[in-house]
Amino acid sequence: MRVLFLGDIVGRSGRNAVIEQLPGLRRELALDFIVVNVENAAGGFGVTPAICDDVLAAGADVLTTGNHVWDKREIFDYIANQPRLLRPLNMAEGVPGEGSVTVTNDAGQRFTVVNVITNLFMADYEPVFPAVNAALVRNKLGRDADFIMIDVHGEATSEKMAIGHYADGRASMVVGTHTHVPTADHQILAGGTAYQSDTGMCGDYDSVIGMNKEAATARFTGTDGPRLSVAMGAPTLCGLLVESDADGRAISVEPLRRGGRLSAHTPTAAPRETELAIGSDVIDAGVTRA
Repeated sequence: MRVLFLGDIVGRSGRNAVIEQLPGLRRELALDFIVVNVENAAGGFGVTPAICDDVLAAGADVLTTGNHVWDKREIFDYIANQPRLLRPLNMAEGVPGEGSVTVTNDAGQRFTVVNVITNLFMADYEPVFPAVNAALVRNKLGRDADFIMIDVHGEATSEKMAIGHYADGRASMVVGTHTHVPTADHQILAGGTAYQSDTGMCGDYDSVIGMNKEAATARFTGTDGPRLSVAMGAPTLCGLLVESDADGRAISVEPLRRGGRLSAHTPTAAPRETELAIGSDVIDAGVTRA
C-alpha cells in the first residue's frame, strides 16, 4: 500500500496548493490513501467546514489536526458529523469528534489513522502513551487494518521519537506534526514502522513557521511590528510517502518537498504492479503491492 501524508497546511497559499495538487499527486505517485493535517488551514489558526470539504473533495481520505482544532467555533458541529476529520485522541473526555478512524477504499484495503497530541511543552492533555497503546490494542495490523498511521502532534522531538519506538511493529507509520519544520530523520524502525519526527508544513517557508517574518521577529525582540499574519509567498508542500508490504510493515519511506523555497524532492513514482492495460484503457485492479 502507498500512503502520502502532508504536514500542517498553513493559510491560504498552502491550502490552495494542496487542493490544486492532490489529484495529480494521487495519480503520479500511485497513492492508495492521502492524509492531510489541516489544523492551521484557516488563516493560520484552525480550520473551517468549507476548507475541510474542499480538501476532502480534492482527494484527501482523512484529515488530522492538533492543538488549534477548536480555533474556529463552527468546527464543533462539523467534526461531530464528519468522521474523516480527526481531533487528537487524548483530548479531554466529552469534546466532539473522534481521534481515530478506519476507511476502506474500492479495493477493500483497510486504512486506520490515529491522531494524538503530546504532553511535553503543550497544554494539559491526557497522557499520550496510554492513548497510543489503547488505540493500537483496538486496531491491530492484519486483524483490523492493513495499514495504521499515527499523527503525533507535539513540540518535543524526544517525545515523538519515543512514541515512534513505542509503536514500532504495531503501526505502519508514525509521523510528527506541529513544529512546521521538516526533519531529516525519516527512516524505517527496527520493527518495520516508518518514522519522521516532523513532516513540516504546507506553506510559505520565507517566514517564521508560516507566519509573517517581520511580525514574528518583532514579538521575539520586543519591538513594534505589523500584526501577526500568515506569510503569503510561494508555498512548499511537505509530506512523507510510505509504502508497506502485505503485512502492513513499511518497506520504503521518502519525503516529499515541492514548490516554494525548500530543496525539491519527489518520491519515486513507481507504477502499480496491478495495472492492467487493455487497448488504450488502464484498469487499476487495486491489489496491495508486494
